Amino acid sequence: MIQLGVNSVLFAGFDFATAARCIRLAGYDGVEIAAIKGMCEHLVLDHWRTQAAQIKKIAADNGLQLLSTEVASLDEDRLTKAFEACAEVGIPIVNVGPGGKMDVEEDFIRQTDLLSKMADRAQHYGVTLCCKAHVGGAIYNTPTTLRALERITSPGFGIDMDPSHIYRANENPADALTAVIGRTRHIHIRDCKGRGPSPGAPALQACGRGDIDLLAYCKVMVEGGYSGPVCLEVIGANALPLTECAIIAAESYGYLNAILKQLGAR
Repeated sequence: MIQLGVNSVLFAGFDFATAARCIRLAGYDGVEIAAIKGMCEHLVLDHWRTQAAQIKKIAADNGLQLLSTEVASLDEDRLTKAFEACAEVGIPIVNVGPGGKMDVEEDFIRQTDLLSKMADRAQHYGVTLCCKAHVGGAIYNTPTTLRALERITSPGFGIDMDPSHIYRANENPADALTAVIGRTRHIHIRDCKGRGPSPGAPALQACGRGDIDLLAYCKVMVEGGYSGPVCLEVIGANALPLTECAIIAAESYGYLNAILKQLGAR
């Protein structure tokens, strides 16, 4: 069964216990705990050992699975700490962006070499490193994703497929997912209004409010046999009141759950 979760960055203005409670009340199966320096650190990698027991307890008390964490950065020290923390806490997936700049060949080679190295390290710790195509990054669309997959063969590596970044690369996310579904290990999901460059205001990132055909996207997901986490990732909500964050989470759950039920995946 596909597992629905929320990246806790949506609740950046609140502590992890508050985020977990709202995510549970919205109906989700699990949570992606944010460890994004400068944006949201519900998991503080420099002090993860002092948090580990509390994080597990908060998740258990709310009946939530710890589906993944987003580190974003490819800093080797931070990623190694993330792998250690995930191995201890029981988080199977670490998500990052590609870094580098789009259409700069030297950046593409450097960043994919680094991803390959860190994926081998992730495998050593028993976790999977996932990277998504990112607007403006060295990997930013389907062709660069496929090139990256040719270069990164580690079993510890997978694609984190985010339809909003693909949509903002002027592609059809459903077609793009078809091309990489065999190596997809995590899905960040949100809607967006227009082709960007930003995904829009937080409310417009709620699934069903933007322009992406998420029904077609989910159909490819299900028909391709995907069975991993699908985590709502809404950015820019750090100044929103709790009620608005909770509404975005709940509305997106209802939309995605209804689609996946219709497709026989929940």
